Amino acid sequence: SPMVVLENLQETMKNCMLIMLVENISGLSEDDGDFTVEMIPEIRAAVVTFSGNTDAREFAEKLNQHRRAKQQNITARCLELTKSVRVENITPDIPSDYIAIYFESKKNGGAQVVDVQQLPDEDAAIITFHDHKGNA
Repeated sequence: SPMVVLENLQETMKNCMLIMLVENISGLSEDDGDFTVEMIPEIRAAVVTFSGNTDAREFAEKLNQHRRAKQQNITARCLELTKSVRVENITPDIPSDYIAIYFESKKNGGAQVVDVQQLPDEDAAIITFHDHKGNA
């Protein structure tokens, strides 16, 4: 997977600071489209997605050894490929067939859905695709 999860981010960590840290460690440039960073403040994490041939595992190892990352207690791990995603704000009255058709639509990804497990108590659903490319 070309994705690395950065965990234990401080609540005050700004997107621009994280981008600079990734650039310093990787030697790549976000402005050049070498990677993107998606902040997930609810779990104090971010996902770095590399384009091209960057070795995500090597980057994660470098970040885990980097002085500044250690100082801030930031850890990195490669994101595993998965065939399932959790989708939230799905009310229990929406039929699972509708959810499957929605995700199989070309404008919403066009991936083959093999299972929809609704979680009515959580207003959520777990969508399982035929292969890991369906949830990209």
